[in-house]
Amino acid sequence: MAIHDIELRTIEGRTTTLGEWRGQVLLVVNVASQCGFTPQYEGLEALWRRHRDAGFTVLGFPCDQFGNQEPGDEAEIRSFCSTQYGVSFPMFAKVEVNGPGAHPLWTHLKAAKPGLLGSEAVKWNFTKFLVARDGRVLARYAPTDTPEAIERDLLPLLA
Repeated sequence: MAIHDIELRTIEGRTTTLGEWRGQVLLVVNVASQCGFTPQYEGLEALWRRHRDAGFTVLGFPCDQFGNQEPGDEAEIRSFCSTQYGVSFPMFAKVEVNGPGAHPLWTHLKAAKPGLLGSEAVKWNFTKFLVARDGRVLARYAPTDTPEAIERDLLPLLA
């Protein structure tokens, strides 16, 4: 299955596919509201606002698989992101990124760009994947890689 055909559910409960963002450069991120990396929401929002008119979108996928750091439901997550960080980029329903219940998007991303030593497992919240306009997975970033650091890889894709 092509990445743009993978079915998703938005945080508002609407069913869609990544085809909605076909032709855009994507940064797909597993997010959590109670994580040491949660302040990256601010940088992700700023990155999206700076480059959205050039065909860039950040896609946030809440995940509660790491230290129970995303315990809320979709309404609570949406409220938190909006009020605390002004998040306006697309957010999705809570997903699993690892294990037998891993969402097909995350299975695809991990297989396309394994992590250190070939491990496919996502190790923590705020792991990021950069996806080209044609759907190729170009890069995988660790939770410690900030949105500001990723911008240098993003800019040539938007030129």
